[in-house]
Parts: sequence; structure tokens; C-alpha cells
Amino acid sequence: MSAPARIQLLTPRLANQIAAGEVVERPASVAKELLENSLDAGAARIDVEVEQGGIKLLRVRDDGAGIEADDLPLALARHATSKIRELEDLERVLSLGFRGEALASISSVARLTLTSRRRGTPQAWQVEAEGRDMQPRVQPAAHPDGTTVEVRDLFFNTPARRKFLRAEKTEFDHLQEVIKRLALTHFEVGFHLRHNGKSVLSLHPAADETSRARRVASVCGPAFLEQALPIDIERGGLRLWGWVGLPTFSRSQADLQYFYVNGRMVRDKLVAHAVRQAYRDVLYNGRHPAFVLFLEIDPTVVDVNVHPTKHEVRFRDSRMVHDFLYGTLHRALADVRPEDQLAAPATLRSETQVSGLAAGEFAGQNEMSLAVHVPSAAPLEAPRWQPPPGGQSVSGGAGGYRPSPAPSGQPQAELQGAYREFFAPLGEAGAQALPQGQGDVPPLGYALAQLKGVYILAENAQGLVLVDMHAAHERITYERLKSAMASEGLRGQPLLVPESIALSQREADCAEEHADWFARLGFELQRLGPETLAIRQIPALLKQAEASQLVRDVLSDLLEYGSSDRIQAHLNELLATMACHGAVRANRRLTVPEMNALLRDMEQTERSGQCNHGRPTWTQLGMDDLDKLFLRGR
Repeated sequence: MSAPARIQLLTPRLANQIAAGEVVERPASVAKELLENSLDAGAARIDVEVEQGGIKLLRVRDDGAGIEADDLPLALARHATSKIRELEDLERVLSLGFRGEALASISSVARLTLTSRRRGTPQAWQVEAEGRDMQPRVQPAAHPDGTTVEVRDLFFNTPARRKFLRAEKTEFDHLQEVIKRLALTHFEVGFHLRHNGKSVLSLHPAADETSRARRVASVCGPAFLEQALPIDIERGGLRLWGWVGLPTFSRSQADLQYFYVNGRMVRDKLVAHAVRQAYRDVLYNGRHPAFVLFLEIDPTVVDVNVHPTKHEVRFRDSRMVHDFLYGTLHRALADVRPEDQLAAPATLRSETQVSGLAAGEFAGQNEMSLAVHVPSAAPLEAPRWQPPPGGQSVSGGAGGYRPSPAPSGQPQAELQGAYREFFAPLGEAGAQALPQGQGDVPPLGYALAQLKGVYILAENAQGLVLVDMHAAHERITYERLKSAMASEGLRGQPLLVPESIALSQREADCAEEHADWFARLGFELQRLGPETLAIRQIPALLKQAEASQLVRDVLSDLLEYGSSDRIQAHLNELLATMACHGAVRANRRLTVPEMNALLRDMEQTERSGQCNHGRPTWTQLGMDDLDKLFLRGR
């Protein structure tokens, strides 16, 4: 065995190429670094020109502040930056770039030319560098105010890296996606992209809400904006604004998810978990939500220096951020009613305003919030449509539908009886006939007929409404069951033989720390040793669940995210099954008043646009849609 080599300093060229392996993965990585520099320089317009997907040429020109002539060689040196001076600056970074490695790394694996003219100076200057010698050459040049960076022949001197590049179209798609991400957060900047001499993207500055929404539509597609809910909520020093797609606009891939922290695009597992929780009750299995969201937070409580590409961040109080995101999105989605979905696209809608616990208000840092969510008794927005006075009471047929009564605080022993009441053959009394011509037309209109015992056909102001009566009643029953459980609470059932589970000391400490929270959810946990817990009691409704595995999973979530909804998820699965079996079945004939009663309940029920499994419960065919079917007006 040979003796180990002596320790020596790396050459600047090799050190930069190693750094380039972290920063420069493909042409899109180069574009990201150059565009962020342009934005930090205060550019109002950025032009990007690309050849062969960015492999042969990538040129970025901006009208920003420019660089002093004496600073040009330094701009290509490692760890040279104008954006931070001392440690305090690093603790509250407001610029997109700050590490001072990008240009040095790019110039080590490509031929780079940087031309810049500082605002107010008579002369522009140019510096060139390429991977062979890394020695910058400075000379005078002609250039307007601003900076142009030209990168040619990416990885020309590192063929091992070049062979990992994909086809031209693939590389260009990645580069275009980078521009779209930045365009979604810097509305005040115009972005223009050309590929192989052809104009591909032209986004003009967006100064007002309407033009911002137009930019979102041009980047994400008009269909997203038509089915998106605009939100703007501020609470406890945090502000969340943007657009969240309705559950019916779900995607097969997570390809339409843009989340920004203080203007920086990030992919964070804590954020992803909070969003997934908020959509859990309304999203079809295997589907992904779409959203464009902006979180504004004090920069001193978020660390952006945790990854070379700055794609990840770390929050000082991650649980507070998680609870705020989950609470805000959960309530915003719950408050969507049929009239919201029938409203104009998001360009013209007013933004949702949420307050209180619904907006993610949280308890003290050391107090876990109860996983059971109590739906608010009153809507948080403008008053919903109410039936006009004078509706006549009718009798429903056997096996029909009648509105389920809102639960009150009945004793625990009567809770199962209340559940049975929800599932009882519905129809003796209570349905309200809503004759046409009295008052305003409600959002889902008035029932006309029932099709094949499955669908309700109704007429509203826009045209024809089709309702899946089983799916709709399933959601109504499910929400009422959740409300009954939340108001009644959870009763624990002691185990005849306590179950002992072996855990790590960290997990056991976590269980002991959150013992009161487990108790409020019906669990009783006792610590028997440094790495042993005993389960003495579980929620009565989860008596069939595997208690030890559920406790392990909950503790894993608590350690990872600071909160867990697994117990609530198991309870909701049980209630969803009960609601599914209790909902009116297909091929049951309903009278017109019974159908109208179901429509009115849908208008007042949270998340009524989707059943418990995430499938849509109703759809609208407007007059324009019907005219197209019959070629009217052609």
C-alpha cells in the first residue's frame, strides 16, 4: 500500500471547477445565476438569447446598475460579492445572490464575456475569461447602461460533464422554466426570451393586480387562473398571498407548484407537507395541487445559506410557519362555495380575507394545537345566499333526502345515535320547496329532474347544473360527522392489556413532552424506561387501528415537522367510510323538493365541490357551452 499523498492547496482553476459541480449543472443553472444577478442590480428589462438550448450560447442582457471598470476582474474571482460585507448581512440576506461563486464557477467551465457600463459613466468595459487559464482580460467596449453576460460552449473543457447534458429541447425547457419561475415573483421586470433566433417568451412589466394575474395566466396557463382562488392573509408577522388552484384543477404531476420565500423560489419539505395536509381532504388519490404562493417573513428568522444553489431554506420556528401555511390554506379551501366557483376568473375576484384561527393563528411555541379541526359556525366572507321566505314544507318519499340537522353538544353516549340520525332514511319532513320566481336564484339553481337515479339536473342563472347526488350527500354527511365529533370530543378506550413499544430515546422524550396533546386525542401513554413506552388507552373510534404503529408514525411527524395530523387522518378515514355508507344511494328516486333541499345543503357545506375521495360533486354547463354543442350562432 502506497503512502498517503501530502496535503496541498488546490489550484484556483480546479477549485472553481469543483465549485462549478455544485452550482453549474446545466444551461438552466447558468441562466438562474445570471438572471438573479440582473435582478439584484435593479434591472427593469432582461433579454435572454439562447442557441442550442443554451449549450452553444447563453446571453443575458439587462438595464441594471452596471459594474465599475475596476471591479470587472474581481467579479470573476471566487468569494467576491457586493451584496454582503459582514456576518450580520448574512443573517438577513435580501438579495437573490450573495455567495460570490457563480461567475467564477461558470467561467471555469465555459467561455465567458462580461460587458458592463455603470450608470452615469461615459465608457463601457469588457472582461473575458475561459476555463483554460482563468486570467481575465479587460478592454474598452461599446454598451448601453447595464450589463451583458455571454456564456459560450458550456463544459467545453470538461467533456465528462458535457456528456450528461440532455437533448437541446430538454435543456431549453429547463432554462425556460427558470425564467418563468423568476417572472412569477418579479412582476415589475420585463422578461424576453429568444431561442435560435425566434422569440419564445415576451413578458412585459406588470404594475397592477390585473396585469399580474395576466402574467400568471401566461406562465401557468389561463385554465389555472380560471380555477384558482386568490388569497392574501397576514398574521403574526407572516404574510401569505398568491393563487391556489381549486381541488378540481389537480395535476397528475407536481409540475405547477411555485412557492417563494421573500421572493426566492424554494423547494422545502416543510412547505410541501403543510400544503399536502391542507389539500388532503379534497384531493383525489394520487393527484397534486397547483399553486403560486408567496410567503413574506422577517429575513432574520429564515436561513437561505443552506444549499449552494439556494433552493432550500431553513426556518427558525418551523412549526409556526407550518401551522400558518396549513391553517391558511385549509380554511381558504374549506370556504369555497358554489358561488365562488361560478364567479369570474381570479383576475377580477376580490381576494379572500381570513382571520383568527382560520388564518393560522397559533398558540405558544411549546403548546401543540389540537389536531381535531372545529369548522367555524359562521362564514368568514360575505353572507351566503339564503332561501327567500315563504318556502313551503313538503313530505319526502321513502328513502328520499332531507337536510341533516346541525349537531349540538349531545353527551358522548348519544354520539353514535347522532351518527345514525345522519344515516336514517331521509324524507319524512324538513325539505323546503323553493319555487322559482321568489327572490334571487341560488348558485346551484332549482332542480328540474333526476337522471337515471344518479344525477340531479338543475337550472341556475348561468345554465345547466349537473349534480352527482351520492357524492354530494356523502360530503354533506362527512362534514356534519366531523363537526359532531369536534364538538363532542374524543372518548378514550382503555386497553385490557397495555401495549409496550420500543422507541429511541429521542422519540420517547417527544412522547413525554407532548403527553397532554396525546391525552386530548384519546391516547394515554406512559414511559416505562429510557426507550420504552406503554400505550394504556386509545381513541374509542380507532379501536381497530394498529396502535403501536400509529404512535410511531405520529412521533416521527412530530420530530420532523413539529406537528402531526395522522390521528386526525385515521379518524377522518373512518368518518368518510361511515358517510359513504350513509349517503343516498344511486337509483333512489328523489322528489323535486328533496333535490332542492340537497342543493341548498351543498351551498352551505364546506368543501362541497368534492366528495370525500376528491371527486367533483357537480359541474356547470353554461349557455355558451350548450350553444357550442348545437352549433348555435354559426
